Amino acid sequence: ILTPQTLAVIVSQSGESAEIVKLATEISKQRLRPFVISVTNGLENDLARRADIRLDTWAGPETGPSTKTFAAAMTTLAGLARLLAGDSVATAVDRTRTAAEQAALAAERLLDDPEAQAERLAGLFGGRKIMVVLGRGPARAAAEMGALMLKECGVMAESLESAMFRHGPLELAGPDMSAIVLATEPETRRLDLALADELVDAGAAVLVITPDGMAPKGAVGIATGYLDRALMSAVSIVPVQLLAWKLAALAGRTPGAYTRASKVTTRE
Repeated sequence: ILTPQTLAVIVSQSGESAEIVKLATEISKQRLRPFVISVTNGLENDLARRADIRLDTWAGPETGPSTKTFAAAMTTLAGLARLLAGDSVATAVDRTRTAAEQAALAAERLLDDPEAQAERLAGLFGGRKIMVVLGRGPARAAAEMGALMLKECGVMAESLESAMFRHGPLELAGPDMSAIVLATEPETRRLDLALADELVDAGAAVLVITPDGMAPKGAVGIATGYLDRALMSAVSIVPVQLLAWKLAALAGRTPGAYTRASKVTTRE
């Protein structure tokens, strides 16, 4: 499948994760190898050293959960996507910078009173046995990363594509479930809001994240503002990050402090 005409974009916060390093090493051994672009936080790592083009997210040191590194990686990928779509370097940089500035302002608004927001979300979700994070299209990035962060903070959460959730997992809906529905994609907004409404009717606690804050009756709505779709996940994940932080604190855990895993996974 991989040929010299293949472009492989490999993203890793550290550039040192075991499976990523193994993949990059195997690719480098191929005679007819693909062209590799690495996206990492810093360039002094195994993945970057094996790449043809090395992109630095410039997120800087991060000792807690991956918050700014996630946003920085999404921004870097947004710029790369514009280049691949045909924008000139100058245009791609300008458009990405503008979109990133708007996303940063939106994130600041969501963090205006983080303690109160975290308390509110923890009150909604605390004590329920099942937690799901649902999204479609580009919103899957926030859904996947949000569920991972919740797990890293000791909360069992599962990320699912919203349509796939109807293929069986919907049977779990009820008073024991809490659901975060990322309804940020305009094409599927109606479907996502309808799913959120069904979950509310089933007795689940539901948080709906949309550009305008619209949510079904009985659900909690949070507005991100209307943003570039490539960077929406960098903002829509903020309430999930606040929730993870608060639930970890309530459980006596330090967000980002691992007891069994590690910040960088160096073995498979």
